[in-house]
Amino acid sequence: MPGAKYGAIFDVGADQYGYLTVEQAREVGVRPKTLHAMARRGTLQHVSSGLYRISAISPSPRAELMQASLWPRGVRGVISHDSALVLHGLSDVNPARIHVTVPRRHRILRRVPSLYVVHRLDVPAREVEHVGGIPVTSPARTIRDCHAAHLGRTLVRQAVEDGLRIGLLCPAEAERLSSELLGERLR
Repeated sequence: MPGAKYGAIFDVGADQYGYLTVEQAREVGVRPKTLHAMARRGTLQHVSSGLYRISAISPSPRAELMQASLWPRGVRGVISHDSALVLHGLSDVNPARIHVTVPRRHRILRRVPSLYVVHRLDVPAREVEHVGGIPVTSPARTIRDCHAAHLGRTLVRQAVEDGLRIGLLCPAEAERLSSELLGERLR
């Protein structure tokens, strides 16, 4: 039966760049004890509390973002702020850390890795999209969050212009963001 258990968690992890949580494993009938045994054998890698990675799945450039979205225990994090700009392909921002937003009331009971910046905000479902299976704030929400976090006028302007150019923002939405956040009309 170990093969069936591996197949069940492989199916979950395959859609998440190799990552899966203890809760997701439970949902497919695999107990935490089995995950620990698989990690001892090298089939899985224990990444952090409640988070594993399937060793047979090659890492990808987006794997770190998926890991960050799965890292909060009990909720799914949403990639946000300048990390979301990167995922959407907006602006030339190059964040040093991964920004992930969790619900306001969610309590994190462990140390936040230095690679993560955790924001607490109840993001409405209509402002969450999935890019390559990774939950991310919508382009307009992302740009507003970056402006509020003082990313800088040039990068915010570039994000609005890029969003319009590649079709992630409609002309009216891009104009509204430019006016609201930058006090200027689009060129």
